[in-house]
Amino acid sequence: MIIEDDPNISELLQIHLSDMGYDLDFRGDGLTGLRTFQAGQYGLVILDLMLPELDGLEVCKCIRADNDYTPILMLTSRSEELDKVLGLELGADDYLTKPFSIRELIARIKAIFRRIEAERQKAEDKSVKKFMLGDLKIDLEKRKVTLAGKMVELTAKEFDLLVVFASHPGRAYSRQELLDIVWGYNFDGYDHTVNSHINRLRGKLESDPEAGKFIKTVWGIGYSFAELEDLT
Repeated sequence: MIIEDDPNISELLQIHLSDMGYDLDFRGDGLTGLRTFQAGQYGLVILDLMLPELDGLEVCKCIRADNDYTPILMLTSRSEELDKVLGLELGADDYLTKPFSIRELIARIKAIFRRIEAERQKAEDKSVKKFMLGDLKIDLEKRKVTLAGKMVELTAKEFDLLVVFASHPGRAYSRQELLDIVWGYNFDGYDHTVNSHINRLRGKLESDPEAGKFIKTVWGIGYSFAELEDLT
């Protein structure tokens, strides 16, 4: 849902976001935008601050009164810190000041969706108490890992990384996805952060780290955990 009264910005968003495969609804005033949002289901709201009928801060406040999970990205031509703080305090997830580059906007949108996926992943992981993957056993409550009956000493991040992999055997994760899930979506880190932790984790779990019994390298993507049938 895009609530924006500037037709030039709306057209720009239409061109670029449609090309990315998003389904879009546009509204040019705050009141109509709010009513349309309340009548539908949306994965993201891009909300201008200065709107006719109902301003963006009030729209954000009304959305958050009934809906605490749909992310909101606020746009404004103002640069005052107070506007930013008010928007974020009312529940906006991110904030972008006009004029902005379309590349930055797209990066912000992707980051929001990665954060949502990371939070969903963490919630899903917490619903499971233990993993038994061949001779590898992971106890989430005790944060304890054993391999062939022997304790494996892991750091906090190594443990969290292992849980992500073990939760979805066979799924390939990019380095950026692993950064988002384990370190946080706004972590200002680099690929080598993931690589170094993967190497240490392999050194503690694998008798032959190059062979990769548990953690596989997926060329051009990142890493995955072995399929369950390969561990039996």
